[in-house]
Amino acid sequence: MPDIVCVSPVDGREVVRRPSATPGEIEAAVAAARRAQAKWRAAPLAERAQLLGVAVDAMLAMRDEIVPELAWQMGRPVKFGAGELRGFEERARHMIALAQSALAPVVPDPQPGFTRYVKREPLGLVLTVAPWNYPYLTAVNSVVPALMAGNAVILKHAAQTLLVGERFQRAIDAAGLPAGLFRTLTLSHDDTLKLIGSGAVDQVCFTGSVPAGRAIERAAAGTFAGVGLELGGKDPAYVRADADLAHAVENLVDGSFFNSGQCCCAIERIYVHADVYDRFVEGFADLTRQYVLDDPLDERTTLGPMAQPRLAATVRAHVDEALAKGAQPLIDQRPFRKAAANSTYVAPQVLLSVDHSMRVMMEETFGPVVGIMRVSDDDEATALMNDSPYGLTASIWTRDLAAAERIGARIETGTVYMNRCDYLDPGLAWTGVKDTGRGATLSRIGYETLTRPKSFHLRQI
Repeated sequence: MPDIVCVSPVDGREVVRRPSATPGEIEAAVAAARRAQAKWRAAPLAERAQLLGVAVDAMLAMRDEIVPELAWQMGRPVKFGAGELRGFEERARHMIALAQSALAPVVPDPQPGFTRYVKREPLGLVLTVAPWNYPYLTAVNSVVPALMAGNAVILKHAAQTLLVGERFQRAIDAAGLPAGLFRTLTLSHDDTLKLIGSGAVDQVCFTGSVPAGRAIERAAAGTFAGVGLELGGKDPAYVRADADLAHAVENLVDGSFFNSGQCCCAIERIYVHADVYDRFVEGFADLTRQYVLDDPLDERTTLGPMAQPRLAATVRAHVDEALAKGAQPLIDQRPFRKAAANSTYVAPQVLLSVDHSMRVMMEETFGPVVGIMRVSDDDEATALMNDSPYGLTASIWTRDLAAAERIGARIETGTVYMNRCDYLDPGLAWTGVKDTGRGATLSRIGYETLTRPKSFHLRQI
C-alpha cells in the first residue's frame, strides 16, 4: 500500500509519512466499530456527555503542541493557531449540551388509548472525511454529535493534516471511550471510495471539493448510506450605503484573507453601493497592505503560505486571467518580499474593474484575492450575489435590520449574515445550496442527519 505523505508548505520538507491502511486493517476497523457501537448506543446520554467532555479537555491539553504543528502542516500562522481550538471547544461543548433536547423523543398530541412517540435512533457507523483547511473545526462538526447520538465513527483526515486525525484518536482514547468506537484511518482517495461503496458505513460526512463530492455520491449510490456534502463556496458580501464603513472594512478584510483565504466561507467577492464605493475601497486597500506575509512560525506573521503549490497556482491563474481582461490591481506586490512565483507564498490582492466573465468572480479561488464591484441598488446586488454556482454564505452590511432580512430572503445561500462573516454559530444549521452541496451539520438539525426516526404506536386494550 502506498504511503500518505504531508509536505509542509512552509519550506517543502516532509512533515509526516504514514502507511495507508491495508484492506485487512480497514475491515478490522469496521468490525470493531460495529461491536463497540452495539454497546455504546445503550449508554445513557449523561455517560456519553461525560466521556466526550473529557475528550475535549484532552484535546485542549495538547494546545501547545497543536499550534506549531498546524503551522508546519498547512501554513496557518501560530499567531492564530489557538483560535481553531477555541472554535473546536465551542462547537464540541455546544453539541454535547444540546444532545439531551435534540435527541429527546418527539411526542405528538395525546390520543386516548394510545401511547405514541418518535425516537431518534443512531444510524450505526459514520464516516467523516475531513479537509485540511480547518482540520479541527470541520471534523468536530460531525465527530462529536455522531458519537453523542450513539454512533461509531471512522475519521479519514486529509493527507495535508494527517497529524490532526492522530490528535483526535489520542484525545478520545484518553477519555476512555469503548475500544474501536472511534478510529482514525489513513486512507488513499481510492480506498476511501471503496469503503463507501462497500456498504460498510451508514453515513458519510464530507467537506471538500465539488468533484470529490460527486465521486462520493457515485460511490455511495445503491448502498442507501446517507451522504452529507459541504463543497465550498464563492461567498459574496454586499455593503449598503448605510453601512458602518469602518466596521465593514475591518471585518471584510479579515473575512477575505484570514487563513490565506483558504476557507469555504471566505469572502471572495464584494459588491459596494456607489455612494460609499470609493471610501470603502480606499479603506479596504489600506488595511490589506498591513498584512505581513512570512514564516507562519514567526509571531509577527499575519499571512502564511498556502497549503499546496497547486492551490497557489490556481490563485495566480485567476488573477492573471482577470488582469488580462482589464481588472485593476490595488495592492503592490513588491513589499511582500516572501511572495515568489511557483511558491506557496502568495501576497494578498484586491481587484477592481472586475465582472462575472472572470473566473476570480465565478469560480472558487480559495486564496488571498478578492474582487470588488460597484452596484447601484439592492436589486443589482442581489442579482449579482445569486449569479453563482455556489451558495454557502452571504453577508449584508447595513444598519437596517429589515433590509437585511428582506434582501436575505432573496439570496440563494445556506446562511445569511448581517454585519459579520466567516463564522459558524453552532446553534444554527451549517448548510448550503446549489454546488455547495446538501445536508446540514451543527444545531439540532445536525443531529437529525446522524440519527433515524423510529415511531412507536402503542394501543392499550
